[in-house]
Amino acid sequence: MDPRSEVLLRQAELFEGELLLAGLPADDLLGVLPQAHGWSWHAGDQTQLAARFAGRSHFDTQMPKGDYRAAVLFLPKSRELTDYLLQALASRLTGRPLYLVGEKRGGIERAAKQLAVYGKPRKLDSARHCQLWSVQIEQAPATPDLDALAQVYSLQLADGPLQVVSLPGVFAHGRLDRGSALLLEHLDNLPQGHLLDFGCGAGVIGATLKRRYPSSHVSLLDVDAFALASSRLTLARNGLEAELIAGTGIESAPGELAAIVSNPPFHQGVHTHYQASENLLTQAARHLREGGELRLVANSFLKYPPLIEHHLGPCRTLAEADGFRIYSARR
Repeated sequence: MDPRSEVLLRQAELFEGELLLAGLPADDLLGVLPQAHGWSWHAGDQTQLAARFAGRSHFDTQMPKGDYRAAVLFLPKSRELTDYLLQALASRLTGRPLYLVGEKRGGIERAAKQLAVYGKPRKLDSARHCQLWSVQIEQAPATPDLDALAQVYSLQLADGPLQVVSLPGVFAHGRLDRGSALLLEHLDNLPQGHLLDFGCGAGVIGATLKRRYPSSHVSLLDVDAFALASSRLTLARNGLEAELIAGTGIESAPGELAAIVSNPPFHQGVHTHYQASENLLTQAARHLREGGELRLVANSFLKYPPLIEHHLGPCRTLAEADGFRIYSARR
């Protein structure tokens, strides 16, 4: 059981009846709270929850419909995303409690101050390196407009400006990160055919690929519903069409790809998490056609070339700058 769930269950009498668990972990909490429902924006967690608790967890950027007697938010990493989620939950809880639970090192004490907009926050428990807070929603706020919270910025690329739209919680929200900036400079001479932007975020790479290779089918894959919504907005803003895939990792990708292009993530929440990136390197060959290419950007300190060469083929370094390297290998 996730330690945050354990803290909730120390106060189990508070969480009986119709309850919404927002951002819940993929543990047995829904089993212990049989009348609770889940709201997830993480495709990996949602896949596990749907398999074990069919019909009881909702994957989306919008709060699921329902008349809930209370709601719990499992603290996300982003402050902006926390603001959106708290407002979304509070908008449906007039006269009812809203709870916030999270790890101390994840900033739960700071985040608890965000509850003050809705009432006087109270700390209910502290255990398992986590804290549980609550607030009574006396006056529900308006339902937040997620699209209105988007940040838009323009990139001046060789083939013209690209408008990028990012939503709260998405990697490098409102800006272009250094790794993606370097990768954008090295997207020439990719094989023709089906192209995949793995870990698409706000869709910077995927949109650029579609514009540069208009005859290619382009797919954008991410684990996060807010990232996919951002990518959809970025594509639409630039008049582009591509396929969006909610996936747990490279295992969710199509086969017979001409190229996989990626700025792969290695952080999940407050933790360093390499599994998705390492799975990409070890399993890319299964999704690439013969002659297909894996091209990615990574921090220079990450020892990716040996993994790439063991599982795919000779690894070339195409560029290096600002602590990042561009790697390329063909099946």
